[in-house]
Amino acid sequence: MEEVGIPREFIGRYPHQFSGGQRQRIGIARAIALNPRLIICDEPVSALDVSIQSQVLNLLKDLQEQYQLTYLFISHDLSVVKFIADRVCVMFLGMVCEVGDTEAIYEKPLHPYTRFLLNAIPKADPRLRSQEAELLTGEIPSPVNPPAGCRFHTRCPYGKEICRQKVPEGTLVGERQVFCHFPLV
Repeated sequence: MEEVGIPREFIGRYPHQFSGGQRQRIGIARAIALNPRLIICDEPVSALDVSIQSQVLNLLKDLQEQYQLTYLFISHDLSVVKFIADRVCVMFLGMVCEVGDTEAIYEKPLHPYTRFLLNAIPKADPRLRSQEAELLTGEIPSPVNPPAGCRFHTRCPYGKEICRQKVPEGTLVGERQVFCHFPLV
């Protein structure tokens, strides 16, 4: 517990006596207790306020270095993903869209869905906010009954007939893999 920032004297406390950030730290302590090589982090900071998120993310990075950990980090928060991940896998309705180095994906997305996701990140610089970002249109597909072909085709402005019929195979573009019939190269 001390390694994750929880004082030793708190060992006898009940769960309701800890804050959300402290509970998350306890969860991390439990995860590293058996010296794993891989830890799956499913939305580990989504319920925390921004300042606590930062503390927990920094703790995860420190522990990763100290214990040589690999994280499978699942998140909808793209700024968190950019901070924590070396490699990113973008998915839509359970299908992989793009896989590659974080910096490369954030710099130049190759899958249309990835580009729309990154365009949706709020801009801190007011001068950048005025740039018109292309918005998604089209029918939102059902996750229960996903469409045939590329699952993103109902919302993709670049979709063609093949997109409606055939699931795209992975194509290597540099060191990235993109699952799109018409990648944004």
